[in-house]
Amino acid sequence: MTETSEKKTPKIDTILSHIGINHDEATGALISPIHLSTTYQHPEFGQSTGYDYTRTKNPTRSNLEEALAAIEGGEFAIATSSGMSAIVLAFAIFPVGSKVVASRDLYGGSFRWFNDQEKRGIFSFDYVVTEDEMLAAITSETDIVYIETPTNPLMIEVDITKVAKKAHEHGAKVIVDNTFYTPIYQQPLVLGADIVVHSATKYLSGHNDVLAGAVIVKVETFYDQLLYNLNTTGPVLSPFDSYLVMRGLKTLSLRMSRATENAIEIVAFLRQHPAVKEVLYTGLGGMISFKVNDQSKIPDIINALNVVTFAESLGGVESLITYPATQTHADIPAPVRASYGLTDDLLRLSIGIEDVTDLISDLAQALKV
Repeated sequence: MTETSEKKTPKIDTILSHIGINHDEATGALISPIHLSTTYQHPEFGQSTGYDYTRTKNPTRSNLEEALAAIEGGEFAIATSSGMSAIVLAFAIFPVGSKVVASRDLYGGSFRWFNDQEKRGIFSFDYVVTEDEMLAAITSETDIVYIETPTNPLMIEVDITKVAKKAHEHGAKVIVDNTFYTPIYQQPLVLGADIVVHSATKYLSGHNDVLAGAVIVKVETFYDQLLYNLNTTGPVLSPFDSYLVMRGLKTLSLRMSRATENAIEIVAFLRQHPAVKEVLYTGLGGMISFKVNDQSKIPDIINALNVVTFAESLGGVESLITYPATQTHADIPAPVRASYGLTDDLLRLSIGIEDVTDLISDLAQALKV
């Protein structure tokens, strides 16, 4: 008697650890090969292997995109040259004049580009801070809802399902930047979003050694438009960088788990420290923001750190501290920042995978200055 069994969909940890396996039939290579060729031979006139020119499609990048779609619960993914190029690509499928409701607290680079688009009359933006404000701002005139959740750096969360339901009732599409939580903690497409974007430079690659972005969708018509724009404008991820992101993804779940464990202990320490006024943390992930009582001591605090590194970016195995007012969010005018709580007394931590006692000791001695 022949027994048959249904093929089960693997869990996310299995998908991650198996990225690249069974993709090279010729050799059985366990790791996805890096295909550096920019052009591909046609078997005969009028025939194609599916790969013609690497801007359009590359085998290494295709392997990464397959994995990105799988872990986000999508059907199609595009790997791009940076997180910002992913955002620009996602917006390019919408017509000029589209009206956007967007998170007010968001990455400074996103604000810079949004602001430029509004000045040029390409898109118009209505910024909101809270979930209730976002729901109230969505009307029949809204074309796009753009969400960071949690936001950068105030860690404000919104209910994606609730927002997507309201947006879809009014014919709007929802774009979610999932860089902070990653699909380990949140799958926006499963929750009702239409498009997910990532700065894959951050947690997805996780080693501060590659600049990359990603756009993931479920609907083929969106993918076709994205692919057309990608091929036309060319913000593609190189084969070697695609390999680096795949390598990083294999440990994504482990890194997120350790970062969260470390962050929870650090938050407990910061909340009882007399130099700290407020701690902003959602309970998941490695991103923490905190406000100090004496803003004038920020340079001394930063300079006193030995284990935590003063640098921009986030999501790597190393813990970083950032001063948004002069770094990641400097392009947002100070009065605008202050209006929604991004004040000059705020520091942002990206917690890595170091021993947490070393991190706490380092922060303790720095906060004494």
